[in-house]
Amino acid sequence: MPYRNPSSARRPLQRLLALLLLPLLLLGPVSAAQAKEKFKVAWTIYAGWMPWDYAAQSGIVKKWADKYNIEIDVVQINDYVESINQYTAGGFDGCVMTNMDALTIPAAAGVDSTALIVGNFSAGADGILVRGGSKDLKDLKGKTILLVENSVSHYLLSRALEWAHLQPSDVTIENVSDKDLAQVWRSGKGDAVVTWNPILADLRQDGDSVQVFSSHHVPGEILDLLVINSQTLTQHPELGRALTGAWFEGMRLMGLPNAAGAAARASMARAADTTPEDFDEQLRTIRSFYAPRSAAAFASGEKMPDLMQRVANFADAQQLLGEGPGLQRLGISFSDNRVLGNPAQIMLRFNPAYMQLAADNQL
Repeated sequence: MPYRNPSSARRPLQRLLALLLLPLLLLGPVSAAQAKEKFKVAWTIYAGWMPWDYAAQSGIVKKWADKYNIEIDVVQINDYVESINQYTAGGFDGCVMTNMDALTIPAAAGVDSTALIVGNFSAGADGILVRGGSKDLKDLKGKTILLVENSVSHYLLSRALEWAHLQPSDVTIENVSDKDLAQVWRSGKGDAVVTWNPILADLRQDGDSVQVFSSHHVPGEILDLLVINSQTLTQHPELGRALTGAWFEGMRLMGLPNAAGAAARASMARAADTTPEDFDEQLRTIRSFYAPRSAAAFASGEKMPDLMQRVANFADAQQLLGEGPGLQRLGISFSDNRVLGNPAQIMLRFNPAYMQLAADNQL
C-alpha cells in the first residue's frame, strides 16, 4: 500500500473550510455592529416623563437594548408639540405624549400609533392660573387665556368651562408655545394661563396668581403615554420589550422609599432644573403606575373607550380630526377587541400586551 501523508489528505478539507469561513471572517464584528437596528425615541421635560432621561443617562436603556441586540437613542426635545410633529413626520420611532395629542396629531395625520406604555395620569399636574385673587371659575368670562392651542391644556380649559357653565366663545385664547409660555405670561400678557408642570409649578411660585382649576378635578382623563409607530412595533417587537423593561426599571427605582430612590429622584430633579423637594411635589400631582400590572389594568379598563370618546368630542369641536365626526374616518382600538370609531381605519391602539409581559416577568 503506498504511503499517504495524513496532512496532505486533510488539505482539500482545509481549503473547503477556508473558503466557507472567508466571507464570515471578512464581515466579522463590523457586520454584526452594522446589523444592529437603531431606534430613536423623543421626550420632553415633565415630571411624569423624567424616568426616560434617568434610564438613558444611568445605562438602563442601554442594558435593555443590549439584551435585544438593538440601539435606542432617547432624545430630549425642548418643544413638546414639535416633538410630536417630528414623530408624526417619521423623525422618531416613538415619542411621549398625552392621549389627546396621540389622537389629534399622529392618528389624525394617518400615522398608525400604539400606546405602548401608560405611565401615569394627571391629577393636578395641569392647571389654570388667573391673575388676581378670584377663584370663581365663572370669572373666566371675558378673559384672555394663554395656552398651547389644541393641546391638552386646551382640553383642560374646555372641561373648566363646562364646570362653570360657560361657552368657548366666552373667552379669548392666545396661542403660545410651551417653551415661550412662562416668559410671555411674566411679561404681563393674558388674564389667565393654562399649562402643565414644571411650568405650572414655576409660575405658581410667583405669587401673583391663583389656581382656579386643575386636572385634579378630572382625574384619569389626561394620560401620559409612550407612543410607538405601530408598523415599527409589529416589525420589531424587541423594541417594545426593551422600552417597556427600561421604563419599569426606572419607575421602580424612582418609587423606592429609601436612599436609592431619593438619589434617583434627585437626579431627575437636576435634569428638570428644579430642587428635589419641588420635584417630589410635582410627582404628587400625578398618579404614577410604578408597577406594570397596575398600568396594564388601567390601560385595559372598561372606562378607556368612554374616556377617549370624550377626548374625540373635544377634538371634533375644534375640528382637529377634520370636518364632521372624526371617528367616522378613524378608529381607536382597545383590549378585548373593543373599537371606538371606524374599525377599518384603526390609527390609535391601546395595547397593554407589553405591560402585561412586564407584569408577568416575561420580557
